[in-house]
Amino acid sequence: MTGRILVGVDGSEGSLHALRWAVEEAAVRGADVVAVAVWQSPYDYLFGAEGAYVPVDEGLLVRGAKETLAKAIATVAAEHPDVRIEPLVVEGDPAETLCEQADDADLLVVGSRGRGAFGGLLLGSVSSKCAHHCRRPVLIVPSPDRERAHE
Repeated sequence: MTGRILVGVDGSEGSLHALRWAVEEAAVRGADVVAVAVWQSPYDYLFGAEGAYVPVDEGLLVRGAKETLAKAIATVAAEHPDVRIEPLVVEGDPAETLCEQADDADLLVVGSRGRGAFGGLLLGSVSSKCAHHCRRPVLIVPSPDRERAHE
């Protein structure tokens, strides 16, 4: 055991719920939390497309990911000030990157739905990919709306 819990954060309500769960679990375990925001270049989607060039300020994407992560951490950190939360912003495919980063963690925590195009699905594509492909344990935290529906 490394004493590290990695959690994916994309600014969605589901990822905030996952971050809160990870911090609460870290408080119980005496572990640290690594909160990861993954940004993806739009050029990843356009690679190989003939004549497709759209100027993109990738620095703006990085700053947005950092701001989103800082806001999420600030929202949750006060609830457990004794838990160390390390922010990490990484470029790449969200699911692949989270799984790679989780290789040296005890647990990967993700929300069940994020900011993807199909937000209404019960299980998001990133959480599904992580559950099927990560080499470490993955916990998928249900969205608060889904939990309330079962009360």
